[in-house]
Amino acid sequence: MTLTCPTARGFLAAMPAQPAPLDFVVVGLNHQTAPVEVRERAAVRAGFEEVLLGRLAAHAREVLLLATCNRTEVYLVGLRTSATAAFEAAWGEAFSEHLYVYRGEAAVQHLYRVAAGLDSLVIGETQIQGQVKRAWQASSELRLSGPLLNKIAQGALAAGKRVRFETGMSDRVVSVSSAAVELAREALGDLGQRTALIIGAGETAELTMTHLRAAGVQDVIVVNRTAQRAQALAEKLGGRACAHEYLQEVLPEADVVIASSAAPHYVLGATEVEAALAGRARGMFLIDISVPRILNPDIAGVPGAHLRNLDDLQDLVSRNLDSRRAALPHARAIVREAAADLSRWHLTREAQLAPARQPQLVGQACD
Repeated sequence: MTLTCPTARGFLAAMPAQPAPLDFVVVGLNHQTAPVEVRERAAVRAGFEEVLLGRLAAHAREVLLLATCNRTEVYLVGLRTSATAAFEAAWGEAFSEHLYVYRGEAAVQHLYRVAAGLDSLVIGETQIQGQVKRAWQASSELRLSGPLLNKIAQGALAAGKRVRFETGMSDRVVSVSSAAVELAREALGDLGQRTALIIGAGETAELTMTHLRAAGVQDVIVVNRTAQRAQALAEKLGGRACAHEYLQEVLPEADVVIASSAAPHYVLGATEVEAALAGRARGMFLIDISVPRILNPDIAGVPGAHLRNLDDLQDLVSRNLDSRRAALPHARAIVREAAADLSRWHLTREAQLAPARQPQLVGQACD
């Protein structure tokens, strides 16, 4: 009698296929791994996002690019080269000593922490949630976001929302803008009789102006390359608008200068600040929260000028976040739980796809 039985090869073919590992990678740098002079080299200039996404798409099937004042990160699905090589090829520069790379569930957890504000300079800050959402939308519009990236991005936004509201981190808004204003108050004392000048008219500039108002500043000048945007912000929150070409004329009025704008070059340097201080009896406090920086570092050498940048906020922020640190264990548990949910979804999805991938078992005759 001839029986049909599986040989070793047939037996192995019949075994259930192992689930494919979670094909998700993040590579990037942030305020913890790179100083501001390195971060600004990796900054994404306005209008250049699509070019970078196109370059990165040559290395992976799905791509998300997240760029903020404190981080530049690339999230990749279906990576065909090394993550570091993909990042450096897109920017045309070497960053390897400053880059971190996480894979699989570790990469998922990283994005979830980022969206929750747990990886920010200011723990629990809220701006990053919108920045993650816009980064995902940009990828979707270019058809660079598929089923896996979509699921992970949705999970990140949901986890971020849970962290803020379940831990109470959203109760007291703390941001880079509020820290910048507090740094100015530490340097100058009461700001009630001071004049502030904001360079920029975007989301961060608006938040900065809100905190200046809360600190008692009555006179705020908004300077922007687009005069209409400066006017809109000034009218919204009560201030004076100024076109960028008149910056030098209004600069002597400013006690506090907060730079929050994107520009391909420095908009103020030592020469302009020195001229502005020439007719003043008191000094000027300037803080650059832009990346790339738009205030030339040579301003620090001008007598009477006190220049700070994002890296100078570290100590101040650290002192102000004790209450939020108490919430960190709960927040991290939420992130781990959400990432584990994603991994279970992935395993279920792989199991459903496995039959279509399995080779057909062919039995062989044996005696």
